[in-house]
Amino acid sequence: MRIFGKGRHRPSASWRQATDRAFTLIGDGRYEDAGALLTRAADLEPWLSESWFNLALLHKFRHDWEQARAAGLRAVALLDRETGAPDWWNVGIAATALQDWPLARRAWQAYGLRVPGGAARPKPGGGVADTGEPVGMDLGSAAVRLSPEGEAEVVWGRRLDPARMEVLSIPLPSSGRRWGEVVLHDGVPHGERTTAAGHAYPVFDEIELWAPSPVPTWVVLLEAATEADRDALERLAADAGFAAEDWSSSVRLLCRLCSESRMPSDEGDGDHMDPHDHSEPGHPGPLGHVTDGQLWVPERECGIAAPASLVRGLLDGWVADSPDSRDWRDLEEVC
Repeated sequence: MRIFGKGRHRPSASWRQATDRAFTLIGDGRYEDAGALLTRAADLEPWLSESWFNLALLHKFRHDWEQARAAGLRAVALLDRETGAPDWWNVGIAATALQDWPLARRAWQAYGLRVPGGAARPKPGGGVADTGEPVGMDLGSAAVRLSPEGEAEVVWGRRLDPARMEVLSIPLPSSGRRWGEVVLHDGVPHGERTTAAGHAYPVFDEIELWAPSPVPTWVVLLEAATEADRDALERLAADAGFAAEDWSSSVRLLCRLCSESRMPSDEGDGDHMDPHDHSEPGHPGPLGHVTDGQLWVPERECGIAAPASLVRGLLDGWVADSPDSRDWRDLEEVC
């Protein structure tokens, strides 16, 4: 995070000493003390872009977006290269947090990304206006680690722009997040998830909630005789514009080292035991739902994202389609 000597002159020994100590304090969570040292470093070498980059980074850690934007703009003003500098990425994150769309677009473009036209909104008196919000960047799918400093959980999402992701999985209630929420995330991935087809998807760390979802999360116990019965509920929810997810197969308990490494996105179904799954039989996670000689256990713990007015009708309709092989009980709103 500290890049010395990018400019025409090397920073002084005092600058390096203050900066090194500041990042040690940041690692200990002592942001106030770190801020004093980084401010001192900026006073010592105000012409050095790293002085302001480091301050912008600290303000990002503190979620002080006004200060992060201000320090980031001072950093990019001192850059000696035109594109690709991480300083611009931090400016883009701060601008996105503040919904400063003109600056966000400028930051992504300065970094070297192509940014299509902005989102449109109705103008008073008719017509539409360009809000400047980056849309249509087609960044594809990725994963995001919710609550990275707490009970971290990696979920799938759709990247709206380089700093925001819409959550498409149904997070566990411990994360405090819901399906459909938009989270602000960092720019450096910590880990990857791979698929059997050979695709690799980065895992970004959540910074904070950017836009909440009004759709609650429910947990329900299903009796699904086959995987096809389970899949039918997931399709039914998706067709209604919401979501259902079989947590019995989609949840894996991983240590931090495994979570932040390159991991297959195997959901735990099948006839093998995932060596990276640290759950145990009888406890949450795929191994807790596998018994000797069985590849499918009909009782499934399922998460559902749907309004209260719809969720019971959704489940009843699923059962009605095949009452001999389906049932549900113990529905509870959990987030």
